Amino acid sequence: MPILFPAIDLKDGACVRLKLGLMDEATVYNADPAAQARSFQADGFSHLHVVDLNGAFAGTAINGEAVDAILTEVGGLMKVQLGGGIRTMADIERWLGKGLARVILGTVAVRDPDLVIEASRRFPGQIAVGIDAKGGKVAVEGWAETSELSAIELAKRFEDAGVAAIVYTDIDRDGVLAGINWEATIDLAEAVSIPVIASGGLASMADVVRLTMPDAARLEGAISGRALYDGRIDTKEALRVLGGDC
Repeated sequence: MPILFPAIDLKDGACVRLKLGLMDEATVYNADPAAQARSFQADGFSHLHVVDLNGAFAGTAINGEAVDAILTEVGGLMKVQLGGGIRTMADIERWLGKGLARVILGTVAVRDPDLVIEASRRFPGQIAVGIDAKGGKVAVEGWAETSELSAIELAKRFEDAGVAAIVYTDIDRDGVLAGINWEATIDLAEAVSIPVIASGGLASMADVVRLTMPDAARLEGAISGRALYDGRIDTKEALRVLGGDC
């Protein structure tokens, strides 16, 4: 059954949600990210999606202390995946050594695909590729730049590399509760054999139910941020719908 990943996006040490990926459109939901992680774990979630937003722009870890606190709190209880500012093999080794289940490589997947391939070989099952698309084109550097690559073109570069998953974000839907871009997400999932995680726009229980439909069977799951924080998703009901595997 699909997995629902609650999201913790870190900006200046706090748990926030952005609107359309704009750093100046941030809403602070919890000043204590570790407490937020503990709350998600207590609700019954088994996976957690964390992004270092400052790190994504800076190209290096900025919210490392907050991530460390999250891992101390729930690292042994939840499978935590982290993206944002992870650009070198040393970064990958350091974070996986701290107990992360996965690291998510975004900008470097465009800039240095060989690093992704080598990391996938060295750390099987622990490397995901983050593909963030705006207007159908892949965005990098914290979504500040847009490349000429399409999401499917980039995904196919890693088809046989051993990548554990692709986290696909529709930037135009992120943080605005417009619903997941199911057409683009399912098209991507059908174009490659790598499991795809939907991100951006999950708005309600209708999207959770949509995850269980036959044409979404190739999806590993979806990430939810604002809809969870705003109470638009009933956690117990979501767990029930998804068979308890959240």
